[in-house]
Amino acid sequence: MASFQSFSSPLAFKFQLGIISLYLVGIASAQLSPTFYATACPNALSIIKSGVTAAVSTEARMGASLLRLHFHDCFVNGCDASVLLDGASGEKSAPANTNSIRGFEVIDSIKTQLETSCPGVVSCADILAVAARDSVVALGGPNWNVQLGRRDSATASLSAAATNLPSPFSDLTVLISNFSSKGFTAKEMVALSGAHSIGQAKCSVFRTRIYNETNIETAFATSLKANCPSTGGDNNLANLDVTTPNIFDNAYFKNLLSKKGLLHSDQQLFNGGSTDAQVKAYSSNPTSFSVDFAKAMVKMGNLSPLTGTNGQIRTNCRTAN
Repeated sequence: MASFQSFSSPLAFKFQLGIISLYLVGIASAQLSPTFYATACPNALSIIKSGVTAAVSTEARMGASLLRLHFHDCFVNGCDASVLLDGASGEKSAPANTNSIRGFEVIDSIKTQLETSCPGVVSCADILAVAARDSVVALGGPNWNVQLGRRDSATASLSAAATNLPSPFSDLTVLISNFSSKGFTAKEMVALSGAHSIGQAKCSVFRTRIYNETNIETAFATSLKANCPSTGGDNNLANLDVTTPNIFDNAYFKNLLSKKGLLHSDQQLFNGGSTDAQVKAYSSNPTSFSVDFAKAMVKMGNLSPLTGTNGQIRTNCRTAN
């Protein structure tokens, strides 16, 4: 930023002061802080971590599910826990979420413990944000300071979920556009896609790729067909990362170099397009990926949070107060 002395006129000086004031107001309005619960609920983070650690130790896949819940929450009208609301017209009924997103019972259990420890203090949106971080850490991934102080929405939007969540069938240009609409660069999109280092996908979302696409390693496709027939078996699962499915690392990107991306949208990141170089970079530099992923997750957690007196602190994450 230029120093004040560099301006040639009082008008320019006032203009710069105005920009700085707007910037500071923007920071203040977010009202998010990693120490938000330090006084009101000092045990909040430890309660969430214990719940996540127990769930992931019981089923490693749950780590990916909790991470995905946060992502599917933030990409639809911001990080407001709207994805957790029950109801036929809610986000759970969107095509990308129906019979797909999971982990609600884990969030419910954590919320119950928090309500016992400090009633009406910790939001469901913040639980999702912290649980996502703790899930990544539990599976060997990077740590980061989660900004806290989000509040919960009282409503959910089926239509917004149907139009805002990226599709596993999307081409690269569409993916870049999806993420750009939320303020992410193509590089940040590639970093966030590294979340597919963990978790699984259903046959119904990768069948077309393994039977019809050519940019897929032959033996890899053949192995998948054994558990994903051309018809039937829609709910059969396969690992998003064939190498280290329960460890959060950079093997996902190495797999893309070998044409072993499970989803069409995965392999699009390395298919002769503008993101090839970034995939190569992350495949050879796990530290760079970890750092960029953590930064992108903080940025994602800052998508349009409800703060201050907006929204509410839901007592039950599934229903509005």
